[in-house]
Amino acid sequence: MKRISDILLTSIAPVIWGSTYLVTTELLPDGYPLTASLLRALPAGLILLALSRHLPTGRWWIKVFILGALNFSVFWWLLFVAAYRLPGGLAATVTSIQPLIVLMLAKLILSNSIKPASVVAAIMGMAGVAIVILTPQAEIDAIGVVAALGSALSMAAGTVLSRLWQPPVSLTTFTAWQLTAGGILLLPIALWFEPALPALTLNNVLGFTYLSLIGAALTYLFWFRGIARLGPSGVTPLGFLSPITAIVLGWLFLSHNLSPVQVAGILIVFTSIWLNQRATLSSAQTNKRSAR
Repeated sequence: MKRISDILLTSIAPVIWGSTYLVTTELLPDGYPLTASLLRALPAGLILLALSRHLPTGRWWIKVFILGALNFSVFWWLLFVAAYRLPGGLAATVTSIQPLIVLMLAKLILSNSIKPASVVAAIMGMAGVAIVILTPQAEIDAIGVVAALGSALSMAAGTVLSRLWQPPVSLTTFTAWQLTAGGILLLPIALWFEPALPALTLNNVLGFTYLSLIGAALTYLFWFRGIARLGPSGVTPLGFLSPITAIVLGWLFLSHNLSPVQVAGILIVFTSIWLNQRATLSSAQTNKRSAR
């Protein structure tokens, strides 16, 4: 029962992330992806940092900036490159390889065993995402594909290292450190590559506030909590819920079509998540018995 509650709480994060497309297109000024990422990460990190009132010490400064770069700065930067150079469906399909990368990195870095069922579940999830959002007309751009793969590798590495590096501080503090570090690293990139924001409307302010307080501060508290309790291999496949949520919200609020084939793809994604959780639980129980 405790594991189910952990899964449900962690799932809140990717479900909310799935609303990013809707909020961005409907509430934010167009053409400022890096600035939007900066305003999403840095204010959230500073608010959580003000609440925790605890700064890193010693080697944790280096570790925190590595995690901030992998989980936020590099991940979001490459993701936006992929989004601009690839159709959205293709970009999301390529980045859905992340659970497979996490399985390999968790094996190399954390010495976790790889269950065949976890591999099958990851492939099923990729197939389900492709069915839901990939169109036959998608054009392949080499730089876009490399950027999408790089973004998946970046967050996969950040997820695994977030499990390996567990500082003796609260979850709020650990999340604050990473968001702040990621925002600081994004600051010069956004200032260099993008013009200043125009005068913000009320909708713009609401959009940025939602993405920062809800889409970053709240969601990453749940996400990093999930990594600590469920492990990287148990958490990452929940990310499949993000594109699924985006599709459903587009159908509900933007009058997008939702075909029977897409519904079948959604069911495949949920099946893959269920299969992965069973495999992860079995692996965790095996590791406990081995430890005894």
